[in-house]
Amino acid sequence: MLKSALILSLFLLLSPAAPVVSQELKKISLGYPSLAFTQSHIWVAKEEGLFKKYGLDVDPVFLRGGQVATQALAAGEPPIVNVGTVIQANLSGYNLVLVATMETRYYFLVFVRPDIKRLEQLKGKNLGVSGFGSNTHYAALILLKHLNLEPNKDVALVPGGPDAERLGAMVAGKIDAALFNLSTAPIARKMGFIDLLQIADLGVEVQGNGLASSRAYIKSNRETVKTAMKGYIEGIHFIHANKQASQKVFAKYMRTNDPEVLDASWENYVRTIPKKPFFTIKGIQFILEMLAPQMPQAKSAKPEQFIDPSFLQELEKEGFFNEMAKRYPSG
Repeated sequence: MLKSALILSLFLLLSPAAPVVSQELKKISLGYPSLAFTQSHIWVAKEEGLFKKYGLDVDPVFLRGGQVATQALAAGEPPIVNVGTVIQANLSGYNLVLVATMETRYYFLVFVRPDIKRLEQLKGKNLGVSGFGSNTHYAALILLKHLNLEPNKDVALVPGGPDAERLGAMVAGKIDAALFNLSTAPIARKMGFIDLLQIADLGVEVQGNGLASSRAYIKSNRETVKTAMKGYIEGIHFIHANKQASQKVFAKYMRTNDPEVLDASWENYVRTIPKKPFFTIKGIQFILEMLAPQMPQAKSAKPEQFIDPSFLQELEKEGFFNEMAKRYPSG
C-alpha cells in the first residue's frame, strides 16, 4: 500500500500537467497604432506563443493612429506601445522613452487621384494623414518641405484616421491625396489611385516606430519590459524566416486574404525592418529640428534623452541576438 502511494506521488510530481511545474503568466496589454505590416511582429509574437515563452500573456490592443497611441501610453494603459511619436510627447511634458526602434525611414507612399500627375499639383489640395502628431503627419511635413509648400497654407493636411478610412475619403473625393503604408498600396492601385513617391526615397533619416514605455513603468516593471522586448524581437526574426506562417497572422490582423497584399506586406517587411532594432540618433535629431518651429523646447533637447538603450545593450551582451540568428536562419 505504501509502495503504491509512493509510485502515485512520483507520477504526479513528474507529470507535465502537475501544478508544481506550471508558471503563471503575467498579463499585460501592448498597443499598436495601425494595421500595417510594421506592427506585425507584435501579432506574430502573440499568435506564435513567443510572448508566453518569456512568461507574458500579452493582449495586443489596436489604437487608432500614433496620436491616440501616444495619449494612451501617456495615460499608462497600455503600459507599452509600439509607436513613433515619443519625442513629441516628451517635449510636451510626458516622461516617455523608446527602448527599441525598427524604423529609420518613413516608407509611406504618396497616393493621388488620377487627375494629379505631378507632386507640385498638390498645391491647393487636401492631403490626408492619419492624425496630427502621427508618423504620417510628419512624413507629410517632410514631403511638403521637399516641395517648398507650406502646410495648411499651400496644402491642407486633413486627419482622416487609419488607411482604410482615408482610402474611403479619397474614393468619396473628400481628399485628393494621402500617405499610405506599403500594405495598403496594392488596394489603392486597384482602386485607380496613383503613387508618385515613397517618402523614404527623399533620403531623410528619421526615428519612426519603436517599442516605448514610461520611465516610471520601467522603474517598477523592468523585467516585464525586458521580456516583452524579447518576444518583440523574436517576432521580428520569426517573420524574416517564416513567410507562410507570418502571412497567416498578417491575414488575421490586417483583415484581408488578398494574396497581393499579403505578399507585398511580407516582402516589404523583410526589406525594411532590421533584425536589431537599435536607435538612430541622427533620425531623432532630425525630428527635433523639424519640431523646433512649433516647439521651442526642441532646440535645446538632446537625442539621448528620448531613449533607454540599456535593454538592447543587455540583450546584446547576453548573446540574445546571436541566439535568434541561429534559431531563425534566413537569407
